[in-house]
Amino acid sequence: MALQGIEGRIPPNMERVELLPMDDELQQQWFSKWETQVGGDKTSAFQQFLQDKRCPDRVRELAKEPLLLYLLAMMHRDNKLTVEMFEGASGVGAKILIYEKSLEWVLTEQRKLTEQETAGLRRILAEAGLCVVQSGGEYAAMKTIESRLIGDDSAIELIRQARERHGEDALKNALAAFYLQPAAGDKGGSVEFTHKSFGEFLCAERLKKSIEDWTQPGKKPQEFEISIDKMDWEIYDLFGYGGLTLEIVEYLMALLAASTKFQPVKLFKRLESFYLRWCNGEFIDALQDNYPQRKMSQLQGQNIQIGVRQVDIYAGLNVMILLLELNRYAQSRDDLEDIAFYPCGQKGADSCDGDQLLRIIGYSCCIGVSGFLNTVGGFLSGADLRGVNLRGANLRGVDLSDANLSRANLSGANLWGADLSGAILSSAYLSGAILCDADLSGAILCDADLSGAILGRAEDMGTNPIGANLSGANLNSANLNSANLSGANLNSANLSRADLNSANLWGANLWGADLSRANLWGADLSGANLSGANLWGADLSGANLSGAILENISWDKYTL
Repeated sequence: MALQGIEGRIPPNMERVELLPMDDELQQQWFSKWETQVGGDKTSAFQQFLQDKRCPDRVRELAKEPLLLYLLAMMHRDNKLTVEMFEGASGVGAKILIYEKSLEWVLTEQRKLTEQETAGLRRILAEAGLCVVQSGGEYAAMKTIESRLIGDDSAIELIRQARERHGEDALKNALAAFYLQPAAGDKGGSVEFTHKSFGEFLCAERLKKSIEDWTQPGKKPQEFEISIDKMDWEIYDLFGYGGLTLEIVEYLMALLAASTKFQPVKLFKRLESFYLRWCNGEFIDALQDNYPQRKMSQLQGQNIQIGVRQVDIYAGLNVMILLLELNRYAQSRDDLEDIAFYPCGQKGADSCDGDQLLRIIGYSCCIGVSGFLNTVGGFLSGADLRGVNLRGANLRGVDLSDANLSRANLSGANLWGADLSGAILSSAYLSGAILCDADLSGAILCDADLSGAILGRAEDMGTNPIGANLSGANLNSANLNSANLSGANLNSANLSRADLNSANLWGANLWGADLSRANLWGADLSGANLSGANLWGADLSGANLSGAILENISWDKYTL
């Protein structure tokens, strides 16, 4: 973290370094020194805890970081960390449990704070997490953290008492126990997290608190305690700084799912209303109470350079991410049929607009040419994009696995390296699309138009010599006329009745593929593996089969 604080460029004869996780040898040295502090029995018990099969992998990963290894060992010494507490917890859930137990242990065992002081300090920590993330993930000014606590009596009182007792640096000293330290170079009374993931967890806790508040019932005639106007501003205040990271979203959804105050249907409807109004430019075009301008002024006052359009874009894209995550959460449940997010509007409503997403992608170029991809690209798995128009869009490397793209217009789109595994692309237009290195395994492409699409090696385009993965894909009746499928993996793919006229299948893997009644007239199958392929009724007139592997193929009298 100290290296991150070095101003200016690093001299050309120096390189940045990073701390590697502790290996087994270093960890064993640490345990030897720990034994001199707590004794052999407790050290052996802690080592057995880490080796126990019931101990989640995430916990073992955290134990390779020196700061967290110490904290885990202290908690285990005090019987605050057991394998039993992780029953049913895995992945992010185990990590959250560790962080929550860490907070509880520091507050109750080290600080001996009252209930009111504990609540105040947790509020300060959550706000610190948000401020550090909004400032770029490195550090945040103490005055910024304090300015966000105005109105929280317990937090403000805690700060006042700390200063009376210990002076101006009291709060920074108190926060040191939670992986916060004075920022490198002492950037005007700033603090930074020595453990980035802990800061992201606290940021997620702060977001969770506001999200829960948005669905709390109000007094009649007001449906919600938080009005529409207030919620609109809070969305810009919380999300108008930059793109949400996968880690923060993962923490947030896990925290919400475990909360008794989480009301997904009400939350979805309120966020969807914001999203549709954002798409119409309601907030950035407002003459009064212009929330994007207000947030921009706030951030610039904290020396964070950002423009009004950037604030507006990030707020809208982050809400889109939340709606996509709520949609994914609903798909895993049987009682949330009312949640169905359509990025292009509402299903069956006049506001449903196939071009809307394309306009959003264009608008997002204000934060960079790949602004939409860098912000939302990792959250589109399972999205409902039926009938969407993404013609010519740059979707390189996007995660569209299990997405519904039936009847979508993706002609000329750049889907290089995209994850389309399990996606529904029935009757989709993919003519001229670039699908080099894309994963289409298990995708459904019945009646899709892939004429002229590039799914192969595309060496001329500078990619690695690996074709698209279409193993097990359903390409029944797909139009692949003149498509470049060189080197593509079509293992066990369904290409029945597909039009592969003049297609380039050089070196393709068609092992066990169903090519019955397929049109392969003039196709280049040189070097292709057709072992076990079904060629019943297929038209191979003029096809180049030199060097092709034709073991155990099946054909009938209609095969040409």
